[in-house]
Amino acid sequence: MTTQKSRFTPPVQAGGKLNVFERYLSLWVGLCIGAGIVLGRVAPGVAVVLDAASIHQVSIPIAICLFFMMYPIMVKIDFNQARHAARTPKPVLLTLGVNWLVKPFTMVVMAQFFLGQLFKPFLQGTEIILGNEVSLADSYIAGAILLGIAPCTAMVLMWGYLSYSNQGHTLVMVAVNSLAMLFLYAPLGRWLLAANDLIVPWQTIVLSVLIYVGLPLVAGMGSRYWILKYHGRQWFEQVFLKWLSPMAVIALLVTLVLLFALKGELIVNNPLHIVLIAVPLFLQTNFIFLITYAIAQKIGLTYEDAAPAALIGASNHFEVAIATAVMLFGLNSSAALATVVGVLIEVPVMLTLVGVCKRTAFWFPRDLSKATLLDPRCSRPFV
Repeated sequence: MTTQKSRFTPPVQAGGKLNVFERYLSLWVGLCIGAGIVLGRVAPGVAVVLDAASIHQVSIPIAICLFFMMYPIMVKIDFNQARHAARTPKPVLLTLGVNWLVKPFTMVVMAQFFLGQLFKPFLQGTEIILGNEVSLADSYIAGAILLGIAPCTAMVLMWGYLSYSNQGHTLVMVAVNSLAMLFLYAPLGRWLLAANDLIVPWQTIVLSVLIYVGLPLVAGMGSRYWILKYHGRQWFEQVFLKWLSPMAVIALLVTLVLLFALKGELIVNNPLHIVLIAVPLFLQTNFIFLITYAIAQKIGLTYEDAAPAALIGASNHFEVAIATAVMLFGLNSSAALATVVGVLIEVPVMLTLVGVCKRTAFWFPRDLSKATLLDPRCSRPFV
């Protein structure tokens, strides 16, 4: 009887049992998005001040929040995992191929089908961009393309962190994507947008990589080495990490409030268009995740490598996409609005996909030596 019962016991998800805060994270995210939009409407002066505090379109307040979001993740990474990931190219090549050979082109197809054809009757109107009259549909397509060619290099560390996956692989892919964007973003964007005057904000890309990834990486490596050397691993894992762990999620929620305080006006003023733009972006995110996750299973990756490969492919570097759209088409352009919609849907959708990963971890072989140690529960056996 015991054997019969155990046969139908649900598989243990990655990370074990979630606490109340983790279980309802999507609810807190929704509340913070709403709070940010309300803040931007009720106190527009705050948004103006926050928006002015930027260097080359990189917001300093958001950069500070992202530092506190990334630092707890970086300090938990065993950098031996990163070196090992660099010597095991299969998951890295999968993610790189999806990011640059698949994702940009499926985004073009999705955007042109939905915004350029199916929804075009609801997107009537034109705007003046760079001295030319452009339809709203074409402008929205341009914004969607700018999102599709900007692979995530910062927030994806949060998704890997929450999915209990291989942060070594994630860190390697952050480095690869950062370098790839410097060389591929401009020519790919110029080609897909069929524009001869695509202006790529190089300073924004470089600064965003340095601030969003570089600073927390250096701080995490340095403080991890110092703490392990002078306080030992037991104090690091049982005292320091216990105190530090909530910081990453709290910083994520504060970041969302700031982001939507800055961009909420655009969203509130265009409700129908927001919904229509969100459709291809939502489908694109889920489609890229599913095909990457399926390929990862077919080629025999462990869960710890498959989860970040799929999550990296699905997510976008919306900071760079927004900055590029603003520099190319203007702050109040429809293209800029489309990139802002990317922010609106990405966090809730990615949180859902993180949940999918954890609940389907049993589909893959496991390698617990690669798993992110969020807390002691992660060291338990998985099935």
